[in-house]
Amino acid sequence: MINTINTTTMKKKAILLFTLALITFSGNTFAQMADDCAATVSLFAAPAQAKNYDEALKNYEKVIKECPKASLATYQLGERMFKHFIEAGDKTKIKDLIKVYELRLEHFPAKTEKGEVYGDIAQLMYDNDMGTKLEQFNMYDKAQNEDPENFTSAKGMLTYFNLVVQLQEEGNKELQDVFDLYDVLNDKIEGKENDMAKILEPLMEKQDNGEKLGAKEDKKMKIAERNLENYGKIKGSINAMLGQKADCDKLIPFYEKDFDTKKNNADWLKRAAGRLDGKECETPLFLRMVEQLHTLEPSAKSAFYLGRLADKEGDASKALDYYNQAADLETDNNAKAKIYYNIAENKRKAGSFGQARTYYNKMLEAKPSAGIAYLKIAQMIGSSASSCGSTTFEKRAINWKAAEYADRAARVDGSIAGNARAAANSYRARAPQKNDIFSQGMAGKTISFNCWVGGSVRVPNL
Repeated sequence: MINTINTTTMKKKAILLFTLALITFSGNTFAQMADDCAATVSLFAAPAQAKNYDEALKNYEKVIKECPKASLATYQLGERMFKHFIEAGDKTKIKDLIKVYELRLEHFPAKTEKGEVYGDIAQLMYDNDMGTKLEQFNMYDKAQNEDPENFTSAKGMLTYFNLVVQLQEEGNKELQDVFDLYDVLNDKIEGKENDMAKILEPLMEKQDNGEKLGAKEDKKMKIAERNLENYGKIKGSINAMLGQKADCDKLIPFYEKDFDTKKNNADWLKRAAGRLDGKECETPLFLRMVEQLHTLEPSAKSAFYLGRLADKEGDASKALDYYNQAADLETDNNAKAKIYYNIAENKRKAGSFGQARTYYNKMLEAKPSAGIAYLKIAQMIGSSASSCGSTTFEKRAINWKAAEYADRAARVDGSIAGNARAAANSYRARAPQKNDIFSQGMAGKTISFNCWVGGSVRVPNL
């Protein structure tokens, strides 16, 4: 019995010693492997960091084969290296660059923005005619569907939409696919525009109050304005590509053929009615859609469309009731902005400029990038010159205030920037000029407005 116990104890000790030895051996082995990988990576990384890419390339393959998980820097430096070779004219390195992106996604997914990387791969494929149009489109689709927050490239979004248009024209996508992607990208772009406009708004206010921006603020303003300009151009290009596909003569038969089968689908009715309304298509189909939508799902959208119908019938009071209902019910800010714009337009056309401005400002609260609201306020102010001010100089001075609003429109909304800048220049041309300022002794003085415009302007110094 004692011998059995001793034997059992000895076996356990032997197993324990073997296990400890194995752990020690494994630890030493892993440590050695780590040391080896650190040395291997450094042979690539050191020259790559020094931009000696010819030398770095000699060790790149060894790193990705033997130590692919050793360092994120491998892929960050690899991206720079292959971009350098491509920019120098070596197009054979394009596949290597794509491979860098794929390896980073594989080995460092938590430290990789998928939307950006998939978008970069898709753009490389498109720019260099790699794969089919459908394969290029599917890569963009991957960027948008898997990580929409980080798929923000203006160029990428334009290419993405261009591909779906081409695929639809070749018979490989449906017209509804074009409309669906348009809605996705338009919402995305408008969201980015609003983000930039929120950054810009307090900085513009500060400038308009005569305060000087700090260096950081000035940089923020320039970045925001540049992004707004780019997004505005892309939005204009996407609208141009949609072009005739969304004209009434195409939309009406397209939706008529599906109405009976889809009339109980509230989402389809919203999208279809929205597109017909956006193009101001004159068709009984629109009324059928709106009535059906209001029956299925009384909502902000159905109230808004009923307001539009009342507008077309010339019943401004009824339209305003529906618009106010819609604004109270609406939770989407872009849609809410559209409602406020319609109310503001009704008030403006009725000559109620103060009330119109209130609703244009509500539009801007919901959608800070709505440059059209600033431009409309500028137009109302500019048209009020004869009724604001007690002297000719003061009446003409109102144009400086109009120019301020037109400038704001240009700065927050790239899609109307050209028209807004032209309007601002026109208002300044109507304002008092240097001779007038000198002869009246008004340089640097502040003029307040007691009419609906309110506020004041500071006369420029000579």
